Amino acid sequence: MPFNIEQVYNQYFNKFEALLADYLNNLDQSISKTIQQAIEYSMTNGGKRVRAVLLLASADYLGVDFEQVKYFAIALELIQAYSLVHDDLPAMDNDDYRRGKLSTHKKFGEAVGILAGDALLNLAVETCLKKQSFSEKDVEAMKLIFDFSGYKGMVAGQVLDLQNEKNSNANQDVLYDIYLNKSVKMIMAPLLCASILSGHKYYSELKQYGMNLGFAFQIQDDIIDVEGNLEQIGKTPNKDVQVDKLTSIKVFGIDGAKSKAKEFFDKTLKSVENLKNNEFFIHFANMLNKRKY
Repeated sequence: MPFNIEQVYNQYFNKFEALLADYLNNLDQSISKTIQQAIEYSMTNGGKRVRAVLLLASADYLGVDFEQVKYFAIALELIQAYSLVHDDLPAMDNDDYRRGKLSTHKKFGEAVGILAGDALLNLAVETCLKKQSFSEKDVEAMKLIFDFSGYKGMVAGQVLDLQNEKNSNANQDVLYDIYLNKSVKMIMAPLLCASILSGHKYYSELKQYGMNLGFAFQIQDDIIDVEGNLEQIGKTPNKDVQVDKLTSIKVFGIDGAKSKAKEFFDKTLKSVENLKNNEFFIHFANMLNKRKY
């Protein structure tokens, strides 16, 4: 029977959505209703759950039990949500829409948007620590998540991104440094977490897979931003061009960016070609390669 990536993806997606719904329903009810509503809005405002699906699927592949990874999966999506909430703020990308709906700060006001992002990040730490028994592997996985999402990773990438707006002298090296930290590391994180929890099985292969997939994913985002519309992509199109951000389109041109995306997708497939039963990883990459939003 041919491998059906959409079916497999949806199984993991639905499993995570059920987990997240239960998690949100069990948040402390004594907290401010406003911040609780903003958290729930930010977490349920659509999204492909790429990071959660990658973690759950990688864990299955490596023989790591769902109970061992479920809180890390939630934490990764909390971090993703916080980063998008803050990304949309007027001081950052200043976007009114996210996934076709009002961005969090437009729905609840700028101050609550800032605080909702803060709360989501703090909640990610709390969530990682919810495991009843916490091993050295858990500590290592948690450290990786917050190294990759903090000032050594995503935050550093965001700063570089802002600093290089309107920079006509920036080159490919600067672009890749931004992308590695801002986006790529958070695609690598779920794969490496699963590997760590399995005793570092296929660590180098999954690291290369995540790195190449992350670069391809981000470059494809640049292309979609230029070629898509609000209805398709759920946010303001051509926003990067309007503020003169450093993107793959600016560095390579649209055709060059498409060529680079294919180059990275080809490297993604090659990085796991020697793994047995690698169907999920191959089909997952191909599915992302064909996405239009």
